[in-house]
Amino acid sequence: QVQLVESGGGLVQAGGSLRLSCAASGRTFSSYVMGWFRQAPGKEREFVAHISWSGDSTAYADSVKGRFTISRDNAKNTVYLQMNSLKPEDTAVYYCAADSHRYYSRTPHDYEYWGQGTQVTVSS
Repeated sequence: QVQLVESGGGLVQAGGSLRLSCAASGRTFSSYVMGWFRQAPGKEREFVAHISWSGDSTAYADSVKGRFTISRDNAKNTVYLQMNSLKPEDTAVYYCAADSHRYYSRTPHDYEYWGQGTQVTVSS
């Protein structure tokens, strides 16, 4: 069982930056693929990025590639999402998720554990 708690969301102007953190409980954190997803009002939850258990492999949605960076610190049981050059269309609730099966999936259904989400609002 893994519990995930996101933090770091807030209100920022377009072009600004935020860093989201996701703190995980449990001794098996380092074995999980970790993902970030987001959900805007009236839209489905969508993939943002994921990172391998070791941190040496990452993947991004085309919409955030080059602007967002996912990283992890297994010693701190924490995964991060650095978001730069934010746009109004990045406004959403951001969720971190854990996948113990290592599917390296972009599909929310393949992730077993979810945080409660943190709101990111980008003003124009």
